[in-house]
Amino acid sequence: MPTPPRLILASTSRYRRELLERLRLPFEAMSPETDEAPLPGEPPARLAERLALAKARALAGRFPDAVVIGADQVADVDGVAIGKPGTHERAVRQLRAMSGRTIVFQTALAVVRESTGFAEVRRAPVSVRFRTLTDDEIETYLRTEQPYDCAGSAKCETLGIALLEAIDSDDPTALVGLPLIRTAQLLRAAGLDPLRAPAVDGAGR
Repeated sequence: MPTPPRLILASTSRYRRELLERLRLPFEAMSPETDEAPLPGEPPARLAERLALAKARALAGRFPDAVVIGADQVADVDGVAIGKPGTHERAVRQLRAMSGRTIVFQTALAVVRESTGFAEVRRAPVSVRFRTLTDDEIETYLRTEQPYDCAGSAKCETLGIALLEAIDSDDPTALVGLPLIRTAQLLRAAGLDPLRAPAVDGAGR
């Protein structure tokens, strides 16, 4: 049986690492060190796709025979890209802007294997309806979770779920940052099938 290719996650996000571990494939997580600034007038969906591919290609060039996963997520508010807040004050402004509204989180995935010429990008948009939030609710959530490294300040896997009224997606982990249905599909296409490769526990490192 041929040795499966090396798998690299081009991300230092612990959320994406924990999600990829569900597929029980051995992988390494590395920083792609890419510039995440949007281009002038760039739509949120295009920004997410471009950054996901840029992250994957940044490491695929160094490890050409590896299968490299890149991902990115951008909150789409009326066609304007909203990224990670970085600070408490910006997180407050983001959540006030999204209160009582339906927002689309554009989650993009790229898988690249340089040696075979394989490179594909897929997007998993997630429609999220926020409750009408009070300032006290926003403060409680932010002080508890400090989601300053999450797009749109939304950390739905913990207390952030209480901010929401509904989530609409065909790939249930997309809102957390890595759409696993699409990930498994692209890994198979790149030559790494999670159901055929040797499974391991605690796969990511």
